[in-house]
Amino acid sequence: MDRILISDLQARCIIGVNDEERRKKQDVIINIALTADLSKAGRSDRFEDTIDYRAIKKRVLQIAESSSYHLVEALAEAIAEACLANSSVKTAVVRVEKPLALRFARTVGVEITRGRGN
Repeated sequence: MDRILISDLQARCIIGVNDEERRKKQDVIINIALTADLSKAGRSDRFEDTIDYRAIKKRVLQIAESSSYHLVEALAEAIAEACLANSSVKTAVVRVEKPLALRFARTVGVEITRGRGN
């Protein structure tokens, strides 16, 4: 199976459980790997035969920037669901990280894998 990768997408959103996290937008870093059959696009070189990654990026940013989740797990789940809304996507691996959320750690985050029927 082929993969489309969106790496280090940055967004600002309300996320967290502490009072300050609920008042002030924070940076998150989003990484996405989508599996799909891209062979037709590889042979045809036609945009219509692939997944529109720009549309996926816009939807992911819309979800993240308008959200107010308490958990990065919930944000990751919403992003995976949006990716799977494209019928060509078979699985979505979504990683969401919050920089500097833990003292002495560069980031903290989660990575989830969702597929059709999960």
